[in-house]
Amino acid sequence: MIAIIDYDMGNLRSVSKGFERVGAEALVTRDGRAITDASHVVLPGVGAFKDCMRNLEEYGLVGPIMRSIEKGKPFLGICLGLQLLFEESEEFGLHKGLGVIKGRVVRFPGTPGLKVPHMGWNEAEKRKDSPLLEGIEDNAFFYFVHSYYASPDDRSVDLTTTGYGVEFTSAIEKDNVMACQFHPEKSQKAGLRVLKNFSRLR
Repeated sequence: MIAIIDYDMGNLRSVSKGFERVGAEALVTRDGRAITDASHVVLPGVGAFKDCMRNLEEYGLVGPIMRSIEKGKPFLGICLGLQLLFEESEEFGLHKGLGVIKGRVVRFPGTPGLKVPHMGWNEAEKRKDSPLLEGIEDNAFFYFVHSYYASPDDRSVDLTTTGYGVEFTSAIEKDNVMACQFHPEKSQKAGLRVLKNFSRLR
């Protein structure tokens, strides 16, 4: 069973529906025991970093998240769910994250001709092989909506990078922890393949 963490900040229905479409059983929950007992865990996220961290803490979800990661079960962050894995974010001040990945979340620099937020389809260039990207072409297009991006201290965690004024980390992988800045549930065939690949990880 895949647990999709509900903390009032995620695109929960579309993520759940994406897993349904690839034949995976998923449960939207904020129950700590259900998350701890799940075989896979997904942390979605839409909104402001500070608000998301506050909700995770208020609902008592930080412990189940960290225990799930420590147990080695497949873990997937989506959009803000990727950013929350980092140590801190500079969105509306400086705010602490979960600290699973060393680095910080920063705002796109002002680049002439490029609007912020970065919104729409863009390519993801593979930086290493991964079961999460099995069957997906290099430079496949995915759907993005974000004004901030994660900047890892150690770029060896980069799974894909994407160009938008700067080259930024658009997906990461470190041991059992994977995350993507793009929305696989909104990225049609390539995105659904990401969800299917994740559901098959053991």
